[in-house]
Amino acid sequence: MTTYPDGTFDLTMSLDDAGDAHIRITGDLDWGTAGDLTEAARTCMKADPPPRHLHLDCARMRLCDSSGLSALLMIHRTTTEAATRLHLDNRPPALDRLLEMTGTTHLFADPASHSAEAVAPCEPERTDTARQSLPPQRP
Repeated sequence: MTTYPDGTFDLTMSLDDAGDAHIRITGDLDWGTAGDLTEAARTCMKADPPPRHLHLDCARMRLCDSSGLSALLMIHRTTTEAATRLHLDNRPPALDRLLEMTGTTHLFADPASHSAEAVAPCEPERTDTARQSLPPQRP
């Protein structure tokens, strides 16, 4: 992984007694650092057997841009394929807003702590009356 001498970004990886992997993210998750997080997650997932849970501790994350979101989505895909549950722990409000705006909140919802009602759909369900009020489509 890349070393950032000014301390602006750091990843701390650990494995607990239950075999769950943890990565603490400190700093900005952006174009310059997203690859480091993806590689750290891949390293954790190479364990035999892979961890049952991968926890990304976001408490010290200052920013997450589109590259950071892309890294999170790639990690989600990798963990899903390995039947590992991905957790985004201690999410800052800015990360929650990014997930909401991009319609990806449901991918990172922890069923143990979120009810089905807590995750709102991206678009409201349309009723028959709503369909009737739409203007006709032109060919």
